[in-house]
Amino acid sequence: MRVFCASVATETNTFSPLRTDFSDFSQSFYAAPGQHPETPTLCSAVFPALRKRVQAGEIELIEGTATWAEPGGLVNARTWARLHDEVLDQLRSALPVDAVVLGLHGAMIADGCVDCEGMLIEAVRKIVGPDTCIGVTFDPHSHLSARRVDNADIITVFKEFPHTDFVETGEACVDLTLRAARGEISPVLSVFDVHMIDVLPTSRAPMRGFVDKMLAFEASGQALSISTIHGFMAGDSPDLGAKIIVISDADKSAGDALARDLGMELFSFRGTTKPEFLSVEEALEQARNAKDGPVVIADVWDNPGGGVAGDSTILLRAALDMNMTSMALGTIWDPMAVRLCHAAGEGAELALRFGGKTSAFAGAPIDATVTVVKVAKDAVQSFGTSIVPLGDCAVIRIDGIEVVLNSNRAQAFSPDLFTNLGIDISDRKVLVVKSTNHFHGAFASVAAEILYAAVNGPYPNDPTQTQYTRLTRHLWPIVPAPFELETT
Repeated sequence: MRVFCASVATETNTFSPLRTDFSDFSQSFYAAPGQHPETPTLCSAVFPALRKRVQAGEIELIEGTATWAEPGGLVNARTWARLHDEVLDQLRSALPVDAVVLGLHGAMIADGCVDCEGMLIEAVRKIVGPDTCIGVTFDPHSHLSARRVDNADIITVFKEFPHTDFVETGEACVDLTLRAARGEISPVLSVFDVHMIDVLPTSRAPMRGFVDKMLAFEASGQALSISTIHGFMAGDSPDLGAKIIVISDADKSAGDALARDLGMELFSFRGTTKPEFLSVEEALEQARNAKDGPVVIADVWDNPGGGVAGDSTILLRAALDMNMTSMALGTIWDPMAVRLCHAAGEGAELALRFGGKTSAFAGAPIDATVTVVKVAKDAVQSFGTSIVPLGDCAVIRIDGIEVVLNSNRAQAFSPDLFTNLGIDISDRKVLVVKSTNHFHGAFASVAAEILYAAVNGPYPNDPTQTQYTRLTRHLWPIVPAPFELETT
């Protein structure tokens, strides 16, 4: 059996002041055909999963490009055309194939193309024809269009947020795609539109139980696969919002019924799934008064994983005003400040301006005399078995607070963001991370307490106030009773 695979992924915040071009893909992750590392990335876990099948003698694998750009702003048209054409040309050269497996994100929007993944899957279908099985993986923070459902045979989505199951999701996609290509199963997709957009962390109730229920249905054989699309509220897409995907084995009516039941249960959770969001001052004061440390504070909206710059100074400035000490913050994205620190060298003191470069909503730059504690070339952090590049980094100390400055934008995933740069987290009372929930899995085991600080900034975190231009469906909380409006 001949199988082609490729991966093109990013998450587009259409309200971000940033823009995305090919340099963002090459800087974050770009592997030419045959050059994918043994370790998976978030959206390319299908590559190592398929290589296992090669080693088992099951398939002949033809690898295409695998690339990922850190979430950012609108992808420019030239970059999207280059990546789209690159993968399709590779597929044409690989023909004939029995199956195609794509590792995608699902929230890419380019200048002139609102549904990049749908366009790519549809083009793949036109090339391979109706009889070749197409399997796709998505991040749950994506936009599920009819174009994607109509042209894919298998769609699997990370169940967990934080996305600790991205490897399992890739393996499930590969398994179901190969079984379908061999004629062992006849997959049918059922989709239910939940008509809501919310933050749905699965590390806590009620979403924890909901994911466990999906897994139980799969284990019992009631469905081949069940996935939840959470939606990505920072993307101006006509397909914005949560949806349920059930893959049945040639039983569309049962799949539809199960998707609807799960979808209405998910809808019943609306407004109850978020953790408690504190103000900056509340979070800092609670952390300072905690008996034990480290207390982890998540700056949830200045999260590069949501497509913003990650250079907000608002929380740091508040901590300085409150004379906080024994704190480490990771990260503030500022390539120029990193360069100046590298030039000064470890141990140097210098007057440095850092942060607050890209948005009027992220606070003003901080001007201070700082000590350069550590400099590092090509620093990394881990996310499960995946390696996340931070680029050149510098650790600076300012009034008892250590700040990690990075040159590659990345949200915080793991404590090794700090420890790889020489910061002993066990000796810090407070750790501040820029992430909505992906940090939770790795930090929970070392944190005395986890707090979430909602710092308003460039990320559009209130759908009732966001100026969506493409949304035509009714979604909660924009309207209080969307299902009633949909049926009138």
